[in-house]
This record gives sequence, C-alpha cells and structure tokens, in this order.
Amino acid sequence: MTPTGVVRSGPTLGYPEALAALESRGRFGIHLGLSRTRALLAALGHPERSFRGALIAGTNGKGSVLALVGAALQAAGYRTGETPKPHLVTYRERLQIDGVPVDPETFARLTGEVLALADRVARHHGEPTEFELLTAITFRWFAEAGVDLAVVEVGLGGRLDATHAWDGGVAVVTNVSLDHMDRLGSTVEAIAREKAAIIMRGDLAVTGASGGALDVIERRSRRVAAPLTVTPPAPLRGLDRDGIEVDLGRLGLVRVALRGRHQAANAAVADATLDALEAAGIARVGAEARRAGYAAVRWPGRLELVNVAGREVLLDGAHNPAGAAALAEALDDLAPFLAPGRPTLVMAIMADKDVDGVLVALAGAALLREARVICTAPSGGRALPAEQLAARWTAVAARRGMAAQSEVFADPRVALDAALGSGSGTGAGPVIVAGSLYLVGAARAILVDDSRLVPDPPLPALETARQ
Repeated sequence: MTPTGVVRSGPTLGYPEALAALESRGRFGIHLGLSRTRALLAALGHPERSFRGALIAGTNGKGSVLALVGAALQAAGYRTGETPKPHLVTYRERLQIDGVPVDPETFARLTGEVLALADRVARHHGEPTEFELLTAITFRWFAEAGVDLAVVEVGLGGRLDATHAWDGGVAVVTNVSLDHMDRLGSTVEAIAREKAAIIMRGDLAVTGASGGALDVIERRSRRVAAPLTVTPPAPLRGLDRDGIEVDLGRLGLVRVALRGRHQAANAAVADATLDALEAAGIARVGAEARRAGYAAVRWPGRLELVNVAGREVLLDGAHNPAGAAALAEALDDLAPFLAPGRPTLVMAIMADKDVDGVLVALAGAALLREARVICTAPSGGRALPAEQLAARWTAVAARRGMAAQSEVFADPRVALDAALGSGSGTGAGPVIVAGSLYLVGAARAILVDDSRLVPDPPLPALETARQ
C-alpha cells in the first residue's frame, strides 16, 4: 500500500462529532508505548515514511524551536508540516501546514478514517489512546498533502511517545529540567534518558541541554553513532517590547520576534536544527530566509502581548517552575517598555503541577511585587481550585514580603473582566495572564479575534484532551 493509499472508510463525521469521538478516547488515559501507533501507521500504509524532518523533545522551548524552524523553512519556500502543542483555542492547531491549521472538514474525514482502524489495532495491541490516534491522523494528513518536510514536537518524554514512531533524520533535545516526574523519572538525568531516546542510529542530533542532562544525551549519541551538535545560548545583544536581538555566529546580529531573553537559547537550537536539516540533505535554508523567518515568527500564547480596549495584556503559559522563572525574568526586562501603572496578574495552575514551584518563581519578578493578583480556574477538572491557589499565593507572597492579598473569581471570563475593569485600584498597568496554557487558551479565545484560530464548539470534555 502506498503511504497515501486507500484505507477502509470510517463513519462520516462532522467536525464536532470528530472532536467528540477523538476526545472520548481520553478514557483510555496516557499509555506510553509505540506498538499501537506503529500498528495504526502500518494500517494506513506508513504515511510517516513519505517525508523527513526534525523531531523535537525537551522540557521547555520545544514549541519556540518548532516555531522558529518552521518560520525559516516557510520563508525558504518549503511546504512544512508542524505539530505545535498543546492547542490554545482549537484542537486543529495541533496539525498545521505552513502555519495554517487543518480545516474542519479534512480533520473530520481523517478522524473517521483512523477511527475505523482503531478496533483492528485494539485486538492485538490494546486500545489506541487519543494522542496516538492524533499522531496517526497528523502523519496521514502530512503525507496526503505532500509536505516537503515536517517539524514534529514530542508529546511527553520521547522514548515511548507516539511521535517517536517516526524518525525524520534530525533529533533535537532543547533542554531538560524536572517536569512530568510521575512518568519520566525523579531526576534530571532520568528524564534526559527518556528524551535522548529519540536520537536514533543514522540521525543528526542537536541539543541545548547542559550539566548532567547533556552527559546523558552525549552518551546516547555515541551509543547510536549519531553526530551531536551542542548549542549554548546565542549571545543576547538587545531586547525591546517586541522581541530580542542575538548574535548567531555567521549570520551576525539577528532579530527574533519572540519575547524573553530565554529565547536566545531557543534561537541557537533552531539555527543548529536548520544546519542539521541541511547536512542531512533534507532542506537548505539560506541566511536571508533564516533572518526573514526569525523576524516574522509567531508563537501565540507565549509571552504574547496584545491590546485589549487600550490595555496591554501579556499571555504566557508558564506552567512549570522553569517556565515561570523565564516569565518572571522577561517581565522585569519588559517593564520599561510596558504601560505605567499597577500590574494585574491573573493566574491558574493545574493541580498536578509543581504549584509552589511556579508561584515561587513568579514571585521573583520585581514587577509583580505590588501587583493586583486574581486567581481563577479553567473548567476541566485538573485546575487547582481558585480558593486554594489564592491561599498558596498568600503564603508564598508573605514569605517574600510581597503584597499577599489576592482575589478569587472561579470563572476565567469573570476574572478577565475584573482585571480589565476600571474599578477602584485597578490602574492602567499591564495585565499578565499566566500559570496554565488552559487559562491562556481560554483568555485568548475571549480577548483575541484571530481568523486563523477560531474557537472550537463547546465540548467541555475536551479539556482533558490536552497533553
């Protein structure tokens, strides 16, 4: 069977029905392993074999590297498949070609085709999970659409993640820190072993990791004879409200349209990834295309600054301590470029995250020392209740001598209305929405009119789908 060969047709689904059917697979949980995904891809005629590209793992920075690499490839004229995750306002964000999400009709058709194979796979390998089905759908679409190459973000870990059923020829590990410890291990080294496993014999590898994690990645690369490029952060030469400037070696001074000095590390990894794609014979992106891509890159919901009725709103997930520390540092760097006045922090955190670690990191921002703090909780069941979050913030803030009081609005829409309102004491300073990509997605759907990211129809159970 060819990679885009005929498969047994599935049920005819509309987009809402496809979403509901795919999300219902969430009842099977997250079961790491490759057998089910490989079986699905085999039943589809191995669409993943029709294109090459880069597979990107790491604790933080995966999405930024994907966005930078994808923008440069598009500037060079390549038709590029991308898999950013998690989605913010529409599930379709997880499948993109040249930055444009899959259309609802195509998504529904492909979902029906892949669901028709699920029972056959289940008989021999167990029930495919939602993310495994989505991975098969994604690779099927990329092959059908004839992408030149793909830039694929790992979902969880690497070794047993569904995306690792594909070997694109270039393997990237951005960095490694503590996250998902219940599944990946309790030390940085253990987590690094899971992520480094995406490096396969015949690959070219790139990493921005350091310390013990780098040691693990280097050992893996030697074991499979995969040449490894280690990239320290690019020297930061300047920053402003709209991005940074870095020195990228032979490219010289380069403008990167992503905020935060931490993006200097991601820019270096992205540039090395493009070098690896060229060395592997997959794609060649010249200096001008790289410059153009880096200057035009978009990464919604990650230090994204938007204007809402004259107020500056900064959206950032910051869902783990490392991400929150990067946000805190970025807030203080951005402070001179933001509107004066008392800032407002609207936050929510998932209960299964390192809540105190995130709060301690956020409390390190000088900009937030006297901030108005509003705690909320997106729907879906995983968010720490707003009242509990407020109590945890009060304890952390009090230890640091900060303004410890916080307000509670369980509904994110009400919380945003309160933050943007003109009531006594709110001021006109910036509003920072952070602590959870669920919250950022809800806020973006409410506040931002983006024709490319039209919110999905209301399906409350979809909140459990994001990985």
